[in-house]
Parts: sequence; structure tokens; C-alpha cells
Amino acid sequence: MDLEIYDETNGQVSEDQKKLIKNVLDFAAKKIGLKANTEMSVTMVKNDRIQEINRDYRKVDRATDVISFAIEDENDDEFPVMMSDEMKAEIPENIGDIFVSIDKVNEQADFLGHSVDRVLGFLIVHGFLHLNGYDHMKPEDEKVMFDLQRKILNEYGLKK
Repeated sequence: MDLEIYDETNGQVSEDQKKLIKNVLDFAAKKIGLKANTEMSVTMVKNDRIQEINRDYRKVDRATDVISFAIEDENDDEFPVMMSDEMKAEIPENIGDIFVSIDKVNEQADFLGHSVDRVLGFLIVHGFLHLNGYDHMKPEDEKVMFDLQRKILNEYGLKK
């Protein structure tokens, strides 16, 4: 997977944490059968920045832990591009962007008594699953998403 990680926290995200993000996303991508040339980004931010994003895009004026922005498929206004299956397989697919508050990662780790790595991994996988069409609006969807999230984290080795 082609992953870009951006750090807007003035260095509060360690190199080890950036490696964890990359490794857990690669692991999750394999678990759900994502194409190897899939593209996405993760931006690590502070509470004030994620609050701004949350306010502007979700109309909720408070900091949150993770926000995902999935790249939508073509809409009715676009002219469809016709290509063979072989060509489609070679073109990278950008699935979107995830924003995570490092402040919330640290707050939740402290509150829950979990490691910072566990909380960071949880939020990254949670956002990643949203980018790939998983949701938790209905109880049956929540069960599917949360079971998969737990399975990915446990098999990766980020247990509670």
C-alpha cells in the first residue's frame, strides 16, 4: 500500500509510532484483501486542528479522536472512463484520508489504562475500516466492523 503519513503535531509523533501506523495498515490491508497499489494518507494532528476539521465538516464543534474522509466513487456528473480489467488493476486507487488527534490518543490511553500503541492502532484501524466501507450506524453493521477491528488488532499483536 502506498501510504503518506503527515505529522502536524510539532514532533509529538515518534518514528516508532509512524512505523506502527504503516505496519498495522499494511496488515489490515492484507486482512481485507486490498490491492497492493492502494493509496491513502494519515495525518496526525493536535486537538485544536481536529476540532476545526470536525466543526467544518461534521458541524460538531469539539475535538474528536479520528476522522476519515473516504474518496467517493465517480458520481453522475462525471464522464465514466472505459478501460479493461487489466488497466483498472494497474491504476492505484486512492481510498482517502484519516486524521488522528495525538492528544486524544494520549488521553484515551491514560483513561483506559491501555498502551498508547494500542489506542493509536485502534484508531488507525477504525478509520481505515471506514475508508473501506465499514460503518457502525446499525447494530448489525457495528458488530461486523468491531469484530473485524478486534480481530485485526489481536492478530497484529495489539491486545488490550
